[in-house]
Amino acid sequence: MPESLTFPADFLWGAATSAYQIEGAVREDGRTPSIWDTFSHTPGRTADGDTGDVAVEHYHRYRDDVALMADLGLNAYRFSVSWSRVQPTGRGPAVQRGLDFYRRLVDELLGKGIKPALTLYHWDLPQELEDAGGWPARETAYRFAEYAGFVAEALGDRVESWITLNEPWCSAFLGYGSGVHAPGRTDPAAALQAAHHLNLAHGLGTQALRAALPARARVAVSLNSSVVRAVSESPADLDARRRIDNLANGVFHGPMLHGAYPADLLTDTARVTDWSFVQDGDLAAAHQPLDALGLNYYTPALVSAAHDEPGSPRADGHGASEHSPWPGSDDVAFHQTPGDRTEMGWTIDPTGLHELIMRYSREAPGLPLYVTENGAAYDDKPDAEGRVHDPERIAYLHGHLAAVRRAITDGADVRGYYLWSLMDNFEWSYGYGKRFGAVYVDYETQARVPKSSAHWYAAVAAAGELPLEGAVG
Repeated sequence: MPESLTFPADFLWGAATSAYQIEGAVREDGRTPSIWDTFSHTPGRTADGDTGDVAVEHYHRYRDDVALMADLGLNAYRFSVSWSRVQPTGRGPAVQRGLDFYRRLVDELLGKGIKPALTLYHWDLPQELEDAGGWPARETAYRFAEYAGFVAEALGDRVESWITLNEPWCSAFLGYGSGVHAPGRTDPAAALQAAHHLNLAHGLGTQALRAALPARARVAVSLNSSVVRAVSESPADLDARRRIDNLANGVFHGPMLHGAYPADLLTDTARVTDWSFVQDGDLAAAHQPLDALGLNYYTPALVSAAHDEPGSPRADGHGASEHSPWPGSDDVAFHQTPGDRTEMGWTIDPTGLHELIMRYSREAPGLPLYVTENGAAYDDKPDAEGRVHDPERIAYLHGHLAAVRRAITDGADVRGYYLWSLMDNFEWSYGYGKRFGAVYVDYETQARVPKSSAHWYAAVAAAGELPLEGAVG
């Protein structure tokens, strides 16, 4: 029996972060407010009223953070650019002071032998663009393409891996449907409009990137495609699964990968919107050739047809709200999947990651895949010696990396894995109460302490192989 599972020699071992969650310095060097600045400063929107004003001060501590990545043996780092730091208000010329920060960050990464993967949009829309209509407004897609061009012109000589959007589902359906994410709107028709304009923004942004980047650059998108399972094989439950799968997955991979929305998605949501905001040429624009596809995975979804008896479940794991993030699907019930759970209440199920990878191997044959986010939140605390032991996270990572390796064995072209997250940070509406990091952050002192999972992940990355389960820990 083999004692380890070996990964390809050129496999990327990375970690991921996003700008608003780590940078802080929200009023420095010309940056203007994003929707998350506004949302987090609105009473009742985030746990304990937490904001990203300071976050983990990465804007000022990036050199130390990159040195920490190098110490951990990472060979790739996925980060996002703050749109309103580069193009305040989302209009007009780029601000060189904002771009200079990312130039310095990328230079620091390259100097340590770490490959940068740049995400253009990780949920922090400039507030002035939201005031003008936000993602439900068509103009926002054109503003995004202009912004993409600015960043490409500034960093195209340094960065080879580009990601247009991170998890557009969250931007559209949590931001404009359930309202648990910024900007906090609760309009199901606006959520579908936002989804379409995010598709359009991806396509127009990809065109802008290709016009400015050298030929060696690679363009991708990161989707938090859901693994949706039905409670039973009954026709009603299978139909519930189909509907949620379309809203979770087909609404984005349809236009991006195939140039069309699923026909039944349009039918299912006809009572919410007539889709008249889709103009001639939009789907062709959204359907741009990609060089790779990023997949983000945390937990599967379990659904059924809803029943009217008291206590019929509705919660879907995306935060408490009386408003659904699933337009036109109020008669679908979400159930807690069985098994151990993380601090987020999300069930741990590595089989879902394998299933997701294999699905997209079929959806986009020949397209390289990357796991651009995967990780777990636990209630991590330092011990008396200041060390942070997190065996639960090690077991989580082991299980999911084994699922990746199994997918490679099964023929999937998976070329890298980005752990979420490099370090503890501002976890959106949960504030600082949920810790996803492999590196512990003391928010009072900003001290960084690699957890035992960070050292374990570093050893796996250095060896390029995963020990068998009995060797975990």
